[in-house]
Amino acid sequence: MDHHWKELIPPDRYLTKSSGVLTDFDRKLVTMLYQPLIGIESSSLYMTLWGEVEQNRLWGQETTHHSLMAATQCSLKEIYRQRLNLEGIGLLKTFIKEESDFKVLIYELQPPLRPDQFFQDGMLNIYLYNRLGKSRYVQLKKFFCDNSLPENLKEVTKSFNEVYQTLQPSELTAKIPDSESEGKHEFLSEAPGRQPVLDDASFDYDLLFAGLSDAVIPKSAVNAEVKEIIKKLSYIYGIDAIQMKNILMNAILPDETIDQEELRKAARDWYKFEHGEKLPRLAEKVQPPMYRTINKKEGSSQEEELAYMLEHISPYQFLKDIAEGGEPPVTDLQIIEDVMFQQKLQPGVVNVLIYYVMLKTDMKLSKGYVQKIAGHWARKNIKTVDEAMTLAKKEQQQYMEWAETKNKPAQNRKTVRKEMLPDWLKENQAAENRPEEANTEDAFELERQKLAERIKKYKKGNI
Repeated sequence: MDHHWKELIPPDRYLTKSSGVLTDFDRKLVTMLYQPLIGIESSSLYMTLWGEVEQNRLWGQETTHHSLMAATQCSLKEIYRQRLNLEGIGLLKTFIKEESDFKVLIYELQPPLRPDQFFQDGMLNIYLYNRLGKSRYVQLKKFFCDNSLPENLKEVTKSFNEVYQTLQPSELTAKIPDSESEGKHEFLSEAPGRQPVLDDASFDYDLLFAGLSDAVIPKSAVNAEVKEIIKKLSYIYGIDAIQMKNILMNAILPDETIDQEELRKAARDWYKFEHGEKLPRLAEKVQPPMYRTINKKEGSSQEEELAYMLEHISPYQFLKDIAEGGEPPVTDLQIIEDVMFQQKLQPGVVNVLIYYVMLKTDMKLSKGYVQKIAGHWARKNIKTVDEAMTLAKKEQQQYMEWAETKNKPAQNRKTVRKEMLPDWLKENQAAENRPEEANTEDAFELERQKLAERIKKYKKGNI
């Protein structure tokens, strides 16, 4: 994400298109249901692009990203980041056409999901619940509901053939024009909302199918629609293929089909049994089995034991362990949730990221620093704990420079007046201003050992 300039420059042109006619009701859905998930900056970009589409039309006018920067008063980097947020949540599709000197992008706005789809999505509704809390969530749900027709009604609506009669051939004098002769067009209409897309690699279907017995659950019962639900439930609740097989058994009907609502309920019941009444947050996911590479064995090194632990706990639990059982700050959880949602990093990889950043920044999670490293790992397609640890070692010098760059503006400020400093502060300041030499790695290793010992002691006290 930090290399946004490789993807986009201000002279690149763009057009805004809507996949269907957007209405005021769509505006309410975006601001009330999506904005708590993506933030006001991303929803503002959506509204800005929407404003460029003429009313009740599908296309806007071509212009440059420089104009968009002026209209939003945002940097191109920020616009690119918010664009990715909209793409990930399902509110935007991006298409590109390469020209000789610049690119032309088409931003196709996707309508939000209808209220019934959103609140039954099984993923977005759970994240919204965690962001807003029970009271506000229930209030929103009621806002988008209304009374249905009473059951004791008899329909008396007339059918088409009861009201109209067809024309005779002699009356059909007008020739209907051929649609192909009119060129390629798209009718104005409302389009269906688009759900967030999960990568198929996020769930091991082969392992699931290998465990299914045709006598109990036929493979044909797991159709495309059921597979999509399984993938979402696995992502939300951290259910692996073996556990999912048992959950499916609770949702099979006598006609050998899967009851989708019962499947969702069985997954929720499993999660509540394992974790209590609290619904999952993004930061509570654990590393999927397919991305676990570390085997615990006798004589494992300290690094191997650490890697094994990072593969088997959630980022939430890891933050709690670091705090020796204390509840992680909401701001830290928000940073980690944003990284997992926007950069699509696996939980084990996020644990390595937390571990590395904590050591480098005196046990603090700096949002900018976390996002910078996370963006680098996402571009490198890092999926496993081992890959993350290897890359962190390889790029340690680069990451140290990023951390130093973050503090440069404060160091370059001019001193207006000279203050008298106490001796103890002079000593500390002198130590900070000394050039870093070979002892940097020793200090890092010492901090690493301290943190490892801290977690180890806490774990022993809770066994």
